[in-house]
Amino acid sequence: MEERMNSFVLTLTGREISSKALAQVAGIAGLHGLGVERIETLSGDERPSGYACRVIYAQGEISDLAALREALRVVSDEMGVDVAVQRADEFGRVRRLFVFDMDSTLIQGETIDELAKMAGVGEQVVTITASAMRGEIQFQESFRRRVGLLKGLPESRVLEVIDRLPLMEGTERLFRTLKARGARTAIFSGGFTFFGAVLKEKLGVDYVFANQLDVQDGSVTGEVLGQIVDGARKAELLVEIAGREGIPQEQVVAVGDGANDLPMLALAGMGVAFHAKPIVRAKAEFCVTHVGLDGLLYLLGIPDWEWAEI
Repeated sequence: MEERMNSFVLTLTGREISSKALAQVAGIAGLHGLGVERIETLSGDERPSGYACRVIYAQGEISDLAALREALRVVSDEMGVDVAVQRADEFGRVRRLFVFDMDSTLIQGETIDELAKMAGVGEQVVTITASAMRGEIQFQESFRRRVGLLKGLPESRVLEVIDRLPLMEGTERLFRTLKARGARTAIFSGGFTFFGAVLKEKLGVDYVFANQLDVQDGSVTGEVLGQIVDGARKAELLVEIAGREGIPQEQVVAVGDGANDLPMLALAGMGVAFHAKPIVRAKAEFCVTHVGLDGLLYLLGIPDWEWAEI
């Protein structure tokens, strides 16, 4: 592979960042051809986010950026610190559209798993969900099987799940900051429209696309109405919404945790695996694993003091 001379930014984010973690990251960067120029912080003394963030500015020649990222993921797991590497021009790039998965990304847990517990088929559905998220079976097949098991669940009980699944840590802070910066936001979810509508109002989301659970005579029929939002549909929606908003794909950030999020992560200018399954972490260029959703702001170069003002 042809070597390139360029400036890079390595971002370390965690509850705490030890000097050992910082030294290991700098050392790995050196082994891959990068020389450290300076180290700065994006987390202020008061740390309103509760996280620490250190940014290493480096320059050099890298022959294999993917290998460097993989080596940094090992350190990330060992030290409990999220580590990302990107070119300096990407670090400073304006990002104007942010698209999110919903279940286990914006909210803590899987909506369909909670509904299944109410219907008495929790273990069956959780097993199918886990298999789908690992990429072992196609999402559409798994989704129809899971929804079918919900047949007969009263509609009144469906709405109870809203109170059972709190927002992911840092979600509200992230959305306040993005909206204040004029960014557009979207949810592309394999979950359900009734929960997406709640988040649209609560967070001020611009677009929500999810699955409509069929309910007749006050009970779930076990069917879903309209086109299922799977991985391919999420990718289509990303292109569609970016085009509608006149936003180049390199200015799009996509965030998700499951295998069905991989197509949209690959299309976005920045694809982020958030608290993701191993298959997703292995393929995504960026991972946020050890902090909340607002840790994404550090990858965009947004410091704590700007969050505090907002």
